[in-house]
Amino acid sequence: MENSNERLERRRVGSGSKWEPIVGYSRAVRVGNQIFVTGTVAFDEQGDIVALGDPYGQAIQCFRNIEHALRSLGSNLHDVVRTRMYVTDISRWEEVGRAHAEVVGQFRPATTMVEVSRLITPEALVEIEADAVVG
Repeated sequence: MENSNERLERRRVGSGSKWEPIVGYSRAVRVGNQIFVTGTVAFDEQGDIVALGDPYGQAIQCFRNIEHALRSLGSNLHDVVRTRMYVTDISRWEEVGRAHAEVVGQFRPATTMVEVSRLITPEALVEIEADAVVG
């Protein structure tokens, strides 16, 4: 019988984002067979927002960043069971929705899209979170 006082191992991965040490979070955390990917904006390897003014392009970059975090923890986009999308202009929901459908639509995760007044940096139009279950 498993000791109920034992804690599941946590594995974490960072992205190098300038915000991670300031706020005190990880890009993604794996606990057991579950992975939780933090809200991710469309930053590149240098930490710059890409696809300025383009919600579709930003959503695609968000998913690239999410995929990188998942792979770092032994998973991939096939394991995604839930996404949450935050957009600064809900009237452009179809552009973000199209990117979502192209990347994870075949897996049909549960999802939410909501409009927010602003994201961490004014250039960011989209932020996406993902939860995955491995195996």
